[in-house]
Amino acid sequence: MRRTGALALITALTAGMFMTGQDVRGAEAAPALGIDLDTVTIPQLQERMAEGSLTSSELTAAYLHRIRTVDPRINSVLHTNPRAVAEAETSDARRRTGQVLGPLDGIPVLLKDNVNTRDMPTTAGSLALAGAPPDTDAELVTRLRDGGAVILGKTNLSEWANFRAEAPTSGWSAVGGQTRNPYVLDRNPCGSSAGSGAALAASLAQVAIGTETDGSIVCPAGINGVVGHKPSLGLVSGAGVVPISAEQDTAGPMARNVVDAALALAVLQGSEPVIPRADDLAGKRIGLWRLPELGPEVDALMTGAAEKFRAAGAEVVEVVLPYQDRLDELEFPALLSEFHRDIDAYLATRGGPRDLAELIEFNRRTPEEQTCFAGQELFEQALTAPPTTDPGYRAMRAELTDLAERSIDETMAEHRLDAIASPTNPPAWTTDCARGDDDVMPSSTPAAVAGYPSISVPAGFVGELPVGLLLMAGHRQDPALLSLAASVERELNAWRAPKFLPSLEG
Repeated sequence: MRRTGALALITALTAGMFMTGQDVRGAEAAPALGIDLDTVTIPQLQERMAEGSLTSSELTAAYLHRIRTVDPRINSVLHTNPRAVAEAETSDARRRTGQVLGPLDGIPVLLKDNVNTRDMPTTAGSLALAGAPPDTDAELVTRLRDGGAVILGKTNLSEWANFRAEAPTSGWSAVGGQTRNPYVLDRNPCGSSAGSGAALAASLAQVAIGTETDGSIVCPAGINGVVGHKPSLGLVSGAGVVPISAEQDTAGPMARNVVDAALALAVLQGSEPVIPRADDLAGKRIGLWRLPELGPEVDALMTGAAEKFRAAGAEVVEVVLPYQDRLDELEFPALLSEFHRDIDAYLATRGGPRDLAELIEFNRRTPEEQTCFAGQELFEQALTAPPTTDPGYRAMRAELTDLAERSIDETMAEHRLDAIASPTNPPAWTTDCARGDDDVMPSSTPAAVAGYPSISVPAGFVGELPVGLLLMAGHRQDPALLSLAASVERELNAWRAPKFLPSLEG
């Protein structure tokens, strides 16, 4: 009965509601709900639900319809949760008795498919994990469920979070195929939280959860024109998340606005929700790290952003972060050792390959794992990397973390900065399995290696392709950084809806 009722509700809500005009978006406005799914915020949704003019069931049905009708163009959602409508109905029942659990109660959320869910597959994009779901939810999923969030489904990702091949193609997995960038469909959505970023750009959920080791929340956010927050290491539990490195991995919220990201983070970390205030930038000191290697068009966007910040009363200081060459030398070898340790521990909790060696053999004998790229060079290098008990590894990780922290701390102290700003991403490159990625993302590394917070907000466009502005600050300065990001978001006012263009040619 519940499934029949859900289908009837979806049909009634969406008949004539979404398909408008010439592009596939259709749902730029949802007349039957009286809200614009592209721009509505969680506080606005909660206000509507509190006054009785919207239910979680209606909101969930609308997003499920968008997944069904819009996602075939971008291929960002791997699975929808068969219990999503029931979860929404439960939220509505709580609300009728005045028992709202928090800011995410009744809010539809998508999870990256490397986050364990006991009632849906968790594959990391690999056929090796495509059997039975995990026995338990990831701790962050428990927090979302306890907060009343509606788990809408799982998003595609770069297989094994882009830590398999030397020349991978971001957004591709053997389980899900290739996710496409909603702005220009033959362009790449960046990895590894590619599906989460693309799904949000296409308004397929209110919030999505991504994960990052270095760049995999902020780059998909920047390149898909949304907001992505990589929290300080340790704020969000990594228990039950397919790992690369416990020394750098963190899950974090992705959303279409900073407010929603901040409220989602509060639930993920179990803290009191605080809506970040978009205060004036007057008196703020922002260090601009330009990164000219991303090209003159991106640099022009940074110049424009700096002018807007100065006009709003901020002081903008040009900076260059030290130690970057050494960080680049050390990070990858350290991650190889950590991946071998951490993936072996994770695989021991799942059916399928029991360790990295068995996983390598699985890929060798499974043709479907080689349909976009065949390589698994990183797996093979990790298998022979020094163990994390090795003194050489320990010295390498200690130096790596120290230099990353100093690169931010010393720059902020020298210039008395509130934050460091840089471009998040280059314009999206054309997806090409034969060539692999064509990405340059040096701005994410200092905060990722240091375990410090960073957040990407839309900065503008190079033609039809979004570019993000990355903000980073010191350890556990997440609340202040989110507030600054809300102010920057308001000043830049750079978001615009994707057009789902087939390509930029012709």
